[in-house]
Amino acid sequence: MKEQDVCEITCVDSEKTTHVKQHLQNRNIVQVTKIFKALADETRMRIAYALTLEDELCVCDVAYIVGATTATASHHLRHLKGLGLAKYRKEGKLVYYSLDDDHVKQLIHIAFAHQEEVAGRVSTAAK
Repeated sequence: MKEQDVCEITCVDSEKTTHVKQHLQNRNIVQVTKIFKALADETRMRIAYALTLEDELCVCDVAYIVGATTATASHHLRHLKGLGLAKYRKEGKLVYYSLDDDHVKQLIHIAFAHQEEVAGRVSTAAK
């Protein structure tokens, strides 16, 4: 018989569930979800990761790094900026982007560290 990973009752600890539900109501889950959706795009994640390695990059350099057109890179960078993940500065005809703050850098580094950890567990389990 196969074990099921579903509870057979509705609620075990009403105090905990009430506490958590109240916290969820006071958070902007929709906005945070948009951030993760933006980073779920492979090109935008490549761009964000590149921006963790350098303090700032010109749009044309970002395009070269990720193998996209300048227009495509610019579109993705504007999307990241619109969500508060990136910022830019203009210098003459050049536009330089950087990540908005250290929280964004930490988020990206943590995601990569976690992925490497999971990959290590999977490869160890396969042996």
